[in-house]
Formats: sequence, structure tokens, C-alpha cells
Amino acid sequence: MPLDESYVGRVYPPTAPYEVGREKIREFADAIGDRNPAYRDPAAAKALGYSDVIAPPTFPIVLSTPAAHQVIRDPELGLDYSKVVHGEQQFSYQRPVQAGDVLQVTVRVESIRMAAGNDLISTRGDVTTVDGELVVTAFSTLVARGTATGEASQA
Repeated sequence: MPLDESYVGRVYPPTAPYEVGREKIREFADAIGDRNPAYRDPAAAKALGYSDVIAPPTFPIVLSTPAAHQVIRDPELGLDYSKVVHGEQQFSYQRPVQAGDVLQVTVRVESIRMAAGNDLISTRGDVTTVDGELVVTAFSTLVARGTATGEASQA
């Protein structure tokens, strides 16, 4: 079943505040194998002009994924998650995420389109401080395979 195109422009409520901790940044950097000292050592980060350790560029996925679940799990949208693959991810920064930031994400459905029998849904997640400062925007495209025609392809 094709996705409901009336969802384009829909904005979901902001996520609960997430306090970025040094340990979470270090764990994320370890998980991706990045040994940059600015992700671990406050003195190294301060030497670069930051008030505390900074997060690797892909760290906002930790926040944007749960925010995107508001869209994915919206029963009226009609998305069959069993047919979904991640098509694209991009981050646009105003500044790096830093330890001590308290962030939330507001997700908006940017577009829904069909291509080759697939539904493509693109979202925008604005990651802001609880005071409203935009830190980074996460753009994501999900592909629902074989759903645009109402028939799932056989795997």
C-alpha cells in the first residue's frame, strides 16, 4: 500500500531532552573506531576552542533515530517497516555537539515519492538545544521496497 502523501509537511513533537555526556561520546567514538583526542580529552577539545569534548560528526544518529521512530511507527502513515531499508543519511552542522549539551529533535516529513515501485520518505530532524539553538540538522531517506504499487516484491 502506498504511503499517505498528505504527511508531507507534518511535524512531530520534540523528543525528550537528551543530555550529552562525555562517556557517551567516548563510547560512540570507540564504536566507530575514531581515536580523535577531542572526543576524549577536555584539554584537547579546549585547545581547539571548545568548552568540553566534542562528539564525532555522526553522533547525532543517537538522537535522530529515536525521533524518526515517531514517523516510522505512525500507524496512519502506512509504512511497512519490514520492507524498509535506509537509503540516505546526511548531517548539516551549525556547530559540533559537545558534552553538556541538552538536546532535543523535532522531525518533519520533507517528501514522499514513488520510484520503481518503491516508496521513498525523506525526513528532516532539527537537533536543537532545549533553549532553541540549532546545532545540527539530520536528513534521512527511507526506502519501502515494493510498496508504492501495493504489491510487495518476492525476495
